Amino acid sequence: MRRRDVRPKKSLGQHFLVDQAVARRIADTVDAAPEMPVLEVGPGTGALTEHLLAKGRDLHVVELDRESIAYLREHFPMLRGERLIEGDFLRMDLAALFGGKPFVLTGNYPYNISSQIFFKMLDYRDFIPCCTGMIQREVALRLCSGPGNRDYGILSVLLQAWYDTEYLFTVEESAFNPPPRVKSAVVRFTRNSVTDLGCNERLFRRVVKTTFNQRRKMIRGSIKPLLAQLESANNSASALPLHGGAGRGSFISKYATLRPEQLSVQDFVALTNAVEREYCG
Repeated sequence: MRRRDVRPKKSLGQHFLVDQAVARRIADTVDAAPEMPVLEVGPGTGALTEHLLAKGRDLHVVELDRESIAYLREHFPMLRGERLIEGDFLRMDLAALFGGKPFVLTGNYPYNISSQIFFKMLDYRDFIPCCTGMIQREVALRLCSGPGNRDYGILSVLLQAWYDTEYLFTVEESAFNPPPRVKSAVVRFTRNSVTDLGCNERLFRRVVKTTFNQRRKMIRGSIKPLLAQLESANNSASALPLHGGAGRGSFISKYATLRPEQLSVQDFVALTNAVEREYCG
């Protein structure tokens, strides 16, 4: 089976990397976490896989496309057996990989599920101290942006709560077959020292998602849907002050006229605690 016989599937968001220099640079990003096992998502025809195998690390790959799987079996005999996982990464139990040991996550991620991949990484953050790989440049800018930047959003906050994010380099469209209509970028996320956010993590996610879903509104307006849900769930007659005054709700008053992209991770933690104190107590 020849590499050209493996057809990129639009339904799977496939754009096969063909530039070997770029593939080598991406493979080298895993060196930030030496000696750890590596899981590659979506190896396709193995452009990145080849350079990862050369490092002598314990490498597993997970692939959904049958044509790609057939090609990998034929051309990468080292991946036979349990090292070539046939299936959907988003459905995997990552805690069962590598005997429960921490590992590096990497890949030329399918553009149509890249955000879902990182949400899953957050769920398994205790097993993934380092994540590298290539994604759409627009998404990379979003994930690595800080407060006050228009690219800063939901996943920026949720990811940066647990990881230090780095935008490493840009990749041109010509590096792929077929060429995507947008530029790509290589990123690296390294687990930070946070072990406890200092708030209810589930509520934290709801606060972040709710406020960014109406990002053009000030906090006092964008957070109202969540407060209404909590008030209804708890059958509470209390109301959280959103304007002026001190005492209960004074923290939200402080941020009432700001928009969500102006709040740091720690601001969202404090906002979450204020909401929980007033509505979940």
